[in-house]
Order: sequence, then C-alpha cells, then structure tokens
Amino acid sequence: MSILISAVVLVGLLAALNLVLNVGVVRRLREHTELLARASNPRTAIGAGESVGPFETTMTDSRTLAMDDLVGENLIAFFSTTCEPCEEKLPKFIDLAKVWRGGRDQVVAVVVGDPADATWRVADLEAVARVVVEETDGAVSTAFGVRGYPTVLVTGPGPEGQLVVTEDRVQLEARVPVRA
Repeated sequence: MSILISAVVLVGLLAALNLVLNVGVVRRLREHTELLARASNPRTAIGAGESVGPFETTMTDSRTLAMDDLVGENLIAFFSTTCEPCEEKLPKFIDLAKVWRGGRDQVVAVVVGDPADATWRVADLEAVARVVVEETDGAVSTAFGVRGYPTVLVTGPGPEGQLVVTEDRVQLEARVPVRA
C-alpha cells in the first residue's frame, strides 16, 4: 500500500512540474511571436511620401544641420555603432555617396550610439557626407522615425514644399551612379 501511495505522490509531483514548465513555454512562445511580428515589419523609418519632422543638430564639423538645410534630393543614412549589418553596408553607402548628385552637400550620415564609440568610421563618412553623431533617440533619428539600422533613405521636396521621404528602400548594391 505504501508503494502505491508513493507512486501516486510521484506522479502528482511530475504532473505539477510539467504544468509549471508548460506555462513557461507558453509565455516564451508569446514573447517570440511578438518579436517575430516586429521583425517581419520591414519599415525601419518613416515611409515614402511621409513628411520628415523638424530637427536641428550639430554636425561633427561643429556646424548646425536643420531640416531646412536639406534642399533638393538628399541621401540620408543611419548607422549604429553596435550594428554588424551597418559594418557590411557602410562601404556600399560610401561608394554611392561618392557619386551622389550634388556631392557631399546632398548626403547626410547619422551615426547613432555612444559618442565615445562613434569615432568608429566617422573619418570615412566625413569624406563623402555631412556627419551627425547622436545618441539613441537623437533629434535626427526622431525626425525620421528611425527604428532599425542600417537605414538609408532619399528625401526631396513634397507637393507642398515640405521635406518628405521619396525613397525608403534604397538598394545600395543595385544603384547606378547619379552624379551629374
């Protein structure tokens, strides 16, 4: 009889353990479902046709950059100091920036992260773009609604003269030179 009671208690404990583990698995599945839903949304910034918010910041050369300074068609890129894909895309961005219509004055590179780590490739970028270094949720990143890195956009004047994103999925590899 004592063996039967021990067996029932053991089965009960195993069932309770199984229940606790299943609750943990269900919780993790919900978390992963949310992460996958966020990852499947390819938008990392405001989309084509959307207006850019106002901003004013200081560039690495100590000059001011504001929304009103982005006249004509501009190539804008956002890189993070902690982003591996940014390292891969950076040389391709630099190649595109070298041939961009209007040259350095029509290209902006924003390096997001700890300013101490931002010396990362700033010298390379300064040769082809106006460079801004800012922390996460800085003025420029907020104005463009950046949520992922790297992000490369093209801006231009909208129908009412406001600054809008004209291209939100810039393919650096397939781009042909556009310098006039």
